[in-house]
Amino acid sequence: QVQLVESGGGLVQVGGSLNLSCAASGRIFSINYMAWYRQAPGKQRESVAIITSGDTTNYADSVKGRFTISRDNAKNTVYLQMNSLKPEDTAVYYCNAGVRESLITMRYSNYWGQGTQVTVSS
Repeated sequence: QVQLVESGGGLVQVGGSLNLSCAASGRIFSINYMAWYRQAPGKQRESVAIITSGDTTNYADSVKGRFTISRDNAKNTVYLQMNSLKPEDTAVYYCNAGVRESLITMRYSNYWGQGTQVTVSS
């Protein structure tokens, strides 16, 4: 099994910054993509940013230029640096990863973290 544990959420004022982290642990042979999603109250979960094993990144239009996703493969960790935060960024942020658990297992399984709350106050 694989566990994803997020940290770094909290309460911040408009225009402030937060840096989220998500560490993967457990049965890991390799990690393909790592991503961040968010879900605001009453809304569907949406993709925020994704980074591939080749460090290709993609962002939702709403966060381009403000958020930066990065990863440390040695630590199996993905980060989300969030700057110029807005009230509409308030949500529970979830980590997501595609993990290959062993040399024998050819497929990648999708895993989710438990989420971390980000609240931007005006």
